[in-house]
Amino acid sequence: MTHITIGVDCSFSANGTVRVQRVQIGAAWQVVEQGRQWLDMNGRHVLIMLPGQQAREIILRPDTLTWEMALPQQHVLRV
Repeated sequence: MTHITIGVDCSFSANGTVRVQRVQIGAAWQVVEQGRQWLDMNGRHVLIMLPGQQAREIILRPDTLTWEMALPQQHVLRV
């Protein structure tokens, strides 16, 4: 699976959960819907829905504190 670095506008609660309002892909900010989230050794994973009903997984990497979006191999990113 391919990952790209993205910007994320979000807030964190006291227990570490995150609420994502929008993501920046390229120069464009997009408002998103949020699904479930979980934490594992790779970081905090959050499921989001982009405009056009495109489901994606974003990950906050604990070692770099950067957000990445997982892209399916066949997906072509259009920004």
